[in-house]
Amino acid sequence: MKFLLFVAAIAAIWWVLKSDRAPRPSMSAQEAARILGIAEDSGIETIVDAHRKLIAKVHPDTGGTSELAARVNEARDHLLARITQYRN
Repeated sequence: MKFLLFVAAIAAIWWVLKSDRAPRPSMSAQEAARILGIAEDSGIETIVDAHRKLIAKVHPDTGGTSELAARVNEARDHLLARITQYRN
């Protein structure tokens, strides 16, 4: 009986850890631009400037959360990747 409870506990922990690591669908360019407060077709300087200003407000060291900072970083990365993708 103890063995079955142990196996069930391990399975539950594995399931929780697995679901936390599940990949999140990537955000759209529209959502990324909305998060940064800029247009979808903004240039590199605009993206970087908007990111710098926003991350200063939402960073965990300044009273924000790691989740918000991660979303802001993801938005920046998504828009910058689109620019470099179209240039290559």
